Amino acid sequence: MKIKGLIECDIVNCKTPCMTIEMPICKNFKCDKECGKPVCQNSSLASAKNIDIPINTIMEMYKKNPITQALCFQGLEPFDTWDDLLECITSFRTFTNDSIVIYTGYNKNEIPHYIKTLQQYPNIIVKFGRYIPNHNTKYEPLLGVRLASDNQYAEQIS
Repeated sequence: MKIKGLIECDIVNCKTPCMTIEMPICKNFKCDKECGKPVCQNSSLASAKNIDIPINTIMEMYKKNPITQALCFQGLEPFDTWDDLLECITSFRTFTNDSIVIYTGYNKNEIPHYIKTLQQYPNIIVKFGRYIPNHNTKYEPLLGVRLASDNQYAEQIS
């Protein structure tokens, strides 16, 4: 699996300690295009070197960490590397029903086919919505964190 980074224990992206996987691609930088200027908070990842790491290695790292209670996908756009995202989720579900959190810039109505597929797996949370500069931040109780724009929200999809 190609990723930009991996944080073994992160307490920034959700209210429980999680392993965070920084995904390697955003196909269209939709937030930038809609704002008419570069606004992506993760744009520096686009030029970072990809890291090749087997999914089973990621899963073994997760299993060995007694602190982590969730797996979080973020960085660039997780849904733009759908095959790897789904394979990782499928592998993760072979040994735990811990929360899986996916940070996406897509709106829910833009990715219904992905959401429908993910609903077959238990305990999936998706943070929807693009970053919009100069909007107020918003506390998201499901994640237990402040989101960058008040149009963003999280939803337990399964």
